[in-house]
Amino acid sequence: MDDVDRILAQWHEARPDLDVTPMGLIGRLARLRKRLEQEHETVFAAHGLSAAGFDVLATLRRAGPPHALEVKALLASTMVTSGTMTNRLDRLEKAGLVERRPNPSDGRGFVVALTPLGHRTIDAAVTDHVANQHRLVAALDDGDRRALDALLGKWLAGFDREDGSDR
Repeated sequence: MDDVDRILAQWHEARPDLDVTPMGLIGRLARLRKRLEQEHETVFAAHGLSAAGFDVLATLRRAGPPHALEVKALLASTMVTSGTMTNRLDRLEKAGLVERRPNPSDGRGFVVALTPLGHRTIDAAVTDHVANQHRLVAALDDGDRRALDALLGKWLAGFDREDGSDR
């Protein structure tokens, strides 16, 4: 019996008229999310990054050569406000991980590009991140992972349909 089971037992006692089954599932997911975030932050910090910084660098790295994107594309990928992105870019630029370059297709704007240090940093960080993720799911066998992934995908798709999005 874990803490969530104890909480559910207390609710069954206090309010036997309520089906609190979803509380267990959502409570475990919330606890798991918190633990995963802590584990990720530890890996990112080992590379001098925050989750936000990792997100920007990873987005640029995934974009392929020349590992540069317009701010608009970064905003769409990371789903943050322009003010938040500006703060992230300022910190990453100060650390020498990205640089702002004039946009060759629009003289008024700029693109954000990985620097050589940024490229080395994200490659090392993502290598450790993937190894960490393998460690974090090691308690599940391949079949469990596929089943859980399918169920979570189905659940998320339900929200996307509700929102009218096609994510």
